[in-house]
Amino acid sequence: MQEQDHLSEIEIEDQKIIENKELNIWEALIPVIALVGMLAYNIYVYGDDALSGSNQFILLMGAAVAAIVGFTNKVPYKRMLEEVAENVKSTTGALLILLMVGALAGTWLISGIIPSMIYYGLQILNPTIFLAACVIICSIISIATGSSWTTSATVGIALVGIGETMGISVGMTAGAVLSGAYFGDKMSPLSDTTNLAPAMAGGELFSHIKYMALTTVPTIVITLIIFIIMGFTIDIDGSPVIQDKLTAIEGAFNVTPWLFLVPIAVIFMIVKKTPPLIALLLGSLLGGITALIAQPDIVTAVAGADELNFQSAYKGVMNALTVDTAVETSSAELNDLFTAGGMKGMLGTIWLIVCAMVFGGVMDAIGALSRITNSLLRMAKSTFSLFASTVASCLALNLTASDQYLALVVPGKMFKKAYEDRGLAPENLSRTLEDSGTVTSVLIPWNTCGAYHSKVLFGYAGATAYIPYAFFSIISPFMTLLFVGLKIKIKMLKEPSSAS
Repeated sequence: MQEQDHLSEIEIEDQKIIENKELNIWEALIPVIALVGMLAYNIYVYGDDALSGSNQFILLMGAAVAAIVGFTNKVPYKRMLEEVAENVKSTTGALLILLMVGALAGTWLISGIIPSMIYYGLQILNPTIFLAACVIICSIISIATGSSWTTSATVGIALVGIGETMGISVGMTAGAVLSGAYFGDKMSPLSDTTNLAPAMAGGELFSHIKYMALTTVPTIVITLIIFIIMGFTIDIDGSPVIQDKLTAIEGAFNVTPWLFLVPIAVIFMIVKKTPPLIALLLGSLLGGITALIAQPDIVTAVAGADELNFQSAYKGVMNALTVDTAVETSSAELNDLFTAGGMKGMLGTIWLIVCAMVFGGVMDAIGALSRITNSLLRMAKSTFSLFASTVASCLALNLTASDQYLALVVPGKMFKKAYEDRGLAPENLSRTLEDSGTVTSVLIPWNTCGAYHSKVLFGYAGATAYIPYAFFSIISPFMTLLFVGLKIKIKMLKEPSSAS
């Protein structure tokens, strides 16, 4: 997954895992239990608004509980602070990308790029097959770019808008978008998580991708079947409502296919391995230039000016890049859709990620992460329980460390020797890391991936609504365990006479 780009592979592989022999498993679980309990009550009180601020403070309270556990086990305050600083530092690339995505959304709105995507998408995509089409489109883009984050920030935003105008639940559309995006991300050799997993397991990239396809392809097929069935059963608004939306878009924007040159240029840059941060920055600037050419009246209105000149052009584009922007149409529903928060709109998500990194940093510093993983490893008495322990460890790290990279690195280091001792090829570990570490990160609202996609696709209103529909991410861990349980294609270091 190229999107975060916050640690080089060498730095990730060399990252130390802190162990604390004085800490027992029950003490390690105290912060986790406290955090889950506090978050549950907070969500009960605030509902979907919990992610707008209160959950961030709860994460800090969870860190405080972890710190108290650390103090009772003689963990120095300085060590905790150093680990927190290291964790926050590791998300620098992700935070900058979030700011650039906010800027890109703003200029792509006032330039008419996103409205044009919605305009043509409404005419091309049949509502009945729309959800399945979202999966396929996002799979292709994500394979090409190696980035679920880029996919979400470009075509994902447009598809959510198209689905909303059709009367399809935003959660359903976002679930379909993310299912396709994470499938492509897993199967792309350009993805850094796809490179990281075999590196941690001691395997080879293309052997890993080929072996991973055994579980990943059936999972995406099942996901597509579910979305096709949903498309035939959900109640969708008819064409008269869609025609009203088309008319409203035509009245507010200069709609033309030429606007698609900007997103095509961004995708091309990512495919050519341009760092995502640079590609998104250039995409934002291209969006601003396009707005001046294609939508001069909108730029003037956003600037609050009477005519377009150098000063109003600068102010209009700068407002779209940095602060709240809205474009009014004749449709009240589209008015709600055609808004963007610019870089300012991403600050809440950045706040959430920083607080999550504080919790994860303290948990690492007191040795809780390694204690939980080691306890899971000791439970692995059979081949199946070894795989199950790996899955549980990845899920636990996504929940507690709030970062998918750690959810690959820590279990990868802890379980590598156990797989070797059982004669299992490294592809088994690398595939399990991806099936349970990479894809489930988006299911945790305070994980960097969950926070990012929630904000990018539809803000904090109903931010967790996509989780029940992210079928690919939900099914993947069960699919890998099913293959192990049925002893299907378990690759050994040396081919044994019978299946293990």
